[in-house]
Amino acid sequence: MNNIHLNKLPINCRGKVEKLNCDGNIRRRMLDLGIIKGTNIMPILKSPFGDPIAYEIRGSIIALRSEISELIEVSF
Repeated sequence: MNNIHLNKLPINCRGKVEKLNCDGNIRRRMLDLGIIKGTNIMPILKSPFGDPIAYEIRGSIIALRSEISELIEVSF
């Protein structure tokens, strides 16, 4: 399996969270949103300028900016 940053995952391609490369408040927010190791995540929609991107996580749709989504490593 290949590991890439979440913001590089193609639209409608499902990935699995492998690692969060952040700490403090950002890490806490990611954990509160359900972005933990082993969670399936799929980008479903890009904004016209490419930032933010909407992701499906555990049945919810959450928009993340590239500066945050590049801190999340996923395998696909």
